[in-house]
Amino acid sequence: MKKLNLDLKYFAISESIKEALSNGKPVVALESTVITHGLPKPDNFQLASDMELEIRKQGVFPATIAVLNGVIRIGLSEEELSSLANEVDVHKISIRDFSPAVVKQWSGGTTVAGTIFIANQIGIRVMATGGIGGIHRQPPYDISTDLPQLAKTPMIVVCSGAKAILDLPATVEYLETATVPVLGYRTNEFPAFYSKDSGLVLSVSVDSPSDIVSVARRHWELGLKSAILVVQPPPDSEILSYTVVQGAIEDALLEAENDKIRGQAVTPYLLNRVSELTGGASLKTNLALLRNNARLAAQISKELITSS
Repeated sequence: MKKLNLDLKYFAISESIKEALSNGKPVVALESTVITHGLPKPDNFQLASDMELEIRKQGVFPATIAVLNGVIRIGLSEEELSSLANEVDVHKISIRDFSPAVVKQWSGGTTVAGTIFIANQIGIRVMATGGIGGIHRQPPYDISTDLPQLAKTPMIVVCSGAKAILDLPATVEYLETATVPVLGYRTNEFPAFYSKDSGLVLSVSVDSPSDIVSVARRHWELGLKSAILVVQPPPDSEILSYTVVQGAIEDALLEAENDKIRGQAVTPYLLNRVSELTGGASLKTNLALLRNNARLAAQISKELITSS
C-alpha cells in the first residue's frame, strides 16, 4: 500500500481495503456526495449498496470514501453507509473542506475532487462516479474543483460525462486545456449524462478495458500527471431525449435563479428539480448509469492489476 503523505490519525482505512492494497488486489474508489447530496432517500442508500455490489461481482473491492465525525474513511461498512445516507446535517466535502471537516468533526460526502485526492494518496488508481462537476452555465465563473483536481491526479475516472445541468462545451474545452485525455467508451461523443448525444465529438474512442489501461499507462509513462477520464453513456434502455432533458434543465435553472440558490446548493437543487420535471425519469437514468459506471470501473481495475 502506498504510504500516506498525511497524518494517519485523521484517516480510517477499512481492513478489507488495507488487505486488498497490500496484496495487489483491484480496488475501485467511490465518491459519496451522490449519497449525501445527489439522490433522495431511500434511493441514496440503495444505490450506494448497488454500486458496491456491482464492483464485488467483478471480484474487485469497493472503497467508498467519506468523512464521518471528522475522520476521513476509506471503505465503509454497511452500517456506516446507512448512517451517511440517513444523516441530516451533512456537508459536501471537496478539497478545501477537509481541514475544517477534521477540526469541526463534520460528517459528509466527498466530491469527485475530494475522492480522487484521498484515493490517490493510498494507491487506488480507479474511481467511478455518475458525472463530474464542471463549468456552470450561470455564472460561468462557477467552476467545479473537480476540473483542476483531475488535471493533477493520475487516476482513471469513469463517468457519464459531466452533469447535464452544466455548460458541457465549456467543460470539455477546460479538460482539453488541462491536458486531461477524454476517452469515449464505445462512443464518439461526450455523453450529456442522461442522454447519449451532445454533439461534442471526442478525439479518442476505445472499445475495451485493456485499451483504456494501455492509454493510461502510456500517458503516465510519458511523464504526464493528469487523470484519464473515461466517459460512457447510460444503458440504452435508460437513455433520455436530449431535447426533453434540456427543457427541464432550462426551467430548473430559471427557478434556481428566482430562488437565489447559490454555491454548493446549486447542483443538488437542480438535480432534484430536473427529476421532478421529468416525472422521475432522470432519477431512474441516474441510478442506471451509476451502476453501469461502477461495473466498467471494476473491469478496468482488474485489467490494471492483471496487466502490470
